[in-house]
Amino acid sequence: MSSGRTPIGAGGPAPGVGDEAADIAACTLLIVDDNEQNLELLQAYLEDLGCGVLVARDGQEALDQVEKRLPDLVLLDVMMPRMSGFQACARIKGNPATRDIPILMVTALNEVGDVERAVECGADDFLTKPVNRLELLTRVRSQLKIRIVKRQLERTMAELRRLKREG
Repeated sequence: MSSGRTPIGAGGPAPGVGDEAADIAACTLLIVDDNEQNLELLQAYLEDLGCGVLVARDGQEALDQVEKRLPDLVLLDVMMPRMSGFQACARIKGNPATRDIPILMVTALNEVGDVERAVECGADDFLTKPVNRLELLTRVRSQLKIRIVKRQLERTMAELRRLKREG
């Protein structure tokens, strides 16, 4: 016997909630590593997400890429020529225009001090090599979901400010 009520969640997504897979597929990732095999492996692992992928082979090239097109997430190796991942991370996080871009450090370094240094530079998450595909995908999805929700919140807050000014 039915009560005539629609069950919670039966009417589709809540207002303003988009298709998560489509939202993630619309994102752009920047993968930074000086080792070509590592770049290819990370690209292959991340292919299933459907995101756009940019690559850089050192920290300076990463900064140049970020300046050209703001990625939604940076996967950043630590040990690279010209500029380390720690230095690139600190520069990205130190710039008001780019500080909200999440950074996932991906490195062979696995000492506690390395993790602490990554956090001090502003890294949002940390993975050690060799990278586990499932762990990588899970962490990338989590960081992208946070990025998407933050953007939605910023748009909502801007709209509320606009309505307040008009009201």
